[in-house]
Amino acid sequence: MKIRAYRYLLGVLVAGASSIGAISAANAQSCQDLWVERNSYYKQAGYCFKTSRAISYFGNGGCIYDIEASVPLPRNICARIAEITRIERRSGCN
Repeated sequence: MKIRAYRYLLGVLVAGASSIGAISAANAQSCQDLWVERNSYYKQAGYCFKTSRAISYFGNGGCIYDIEASVPLPRNICARIAEITRIERRSGCN
């Protein structure tokens, strides 16, 4: 089951990763847009959200990872998440 979930996840993330290069820090994204993008990667990867905001927005249906650090994400996705986090900090997003 875990191998099947990982293969599915990898396919979803690779398919979505091609558009990541088009998104850069230069784009004026709102805090909400950044939050949604960052958490969308975790949702697609099967993360079980903890906050009421994330659960309300994304739900926890189909989640399989309770620990954020355990979520298997490709390097390019991890790099984009780190970039989003930096932008959120600079922009004063909470």
